[in-house]
Amino acid sequence: MPIYVKDGGTFREISSDAGTQVYVRDGTSFTNKTISNVYVKDGGSWRTVFTLFDTTSFSTSTGSVAVPANANAIHFQFAVGGGSGGVGGASYDKANGESAGAGGSSGAYISDKVFTVTGGETLTVTAGAGGTASGNGYNETAGSGSATSVSGTSSGSLFSLAGGIGGTASGGGVQGPLRNNSASVGGTGTISGTVLTSGTTVDGLNITTFNTGPVGTFNSNGSGNAGTNPGNCSGDNCQIAGGVGGSSYAGPGAVSGGSGGPAGGSSSAGSRGSGGGGGGAEPVSSASAGGAGELSYRFMRIA
Repeated sequence: MPIYVKDGGTFREISSDAGTQVYVRDGTSFTNKTISNVYVKDGGSWRTVFTLFDTTSFSTSTGSVAVPANANAIHFQFAVGGGSGGVGGASYDKANGESAGAGGSSGAYISDKVFTVTGGETLTVTAGAGGTASGNGYNETAGSGSATSVSGTSSGSLFSLAGGIGGTASGGGVQGPLRNNSASVGGTGTISGTVLTSGTTVDGLNITTFNTGPVGTFNSNGSGNAGTNPGNCSGDNCQIAGGVGGSSYAGPGAVSGGSGGPAGGSSSAGSRGSGGGGGGAEPVSSASAGGAGELSYRFMRIA
């Protein structure tokens, strides 16, 4: 909506005249330019004619990200570290049993969390990679997921969400004994930035109502989940399915981990930071990779 002011006896439209500025006294000075919102009465109703900053749409961009000049906060709808891969299954000739691999674990997460940032600074945004699956040997270690993290040139580290740690298999041999299978371990998070637990943006959003992330509640974070670890079955040529990958996030939006491979069948990979499925036996089946980490965020200005 155009705004008109009287300038030397003539009304001028300030929204179209290049270089025209209007200053409003904010109790201290005409030139502080600290006004967040301006309203005018139009036909009996108040209408917004100026907002210092409009909340941006969500982004998944990684790398170097510039904070807009007038932003002072960032809302992470979700973020999670990479999930670990699963451990493959193993079969034996004379061990009187067979071995299933542990499922991978998920990374640490946040959901609907708001941090302060400094306008104009540069953020380094990293989404973690999923861990690789192990082979089907008697001594194996699944790949761990890497961290999802954000840090700023002025704000420092906001958070680092460690990836899931892969499970292991050890001590086995083709003639026996059966190998020992150790479970994966969920990633843990470090929250370093200044977290906002209340506030309203200059364009009218109450941050305590943010609940669109996977957890479904404001200001949530937690560690990842381990995958299942079925271990060994008893009896020559017994059949056992691989472990199920640990789910990522929590609450109603939890993302399931990969399925464990049945004897001679296929496991499945994790997704969105969940763990990959482990392999089974007999016959042996292979494990799958963990899900890549992710994040989604938007900039805003808290009044």
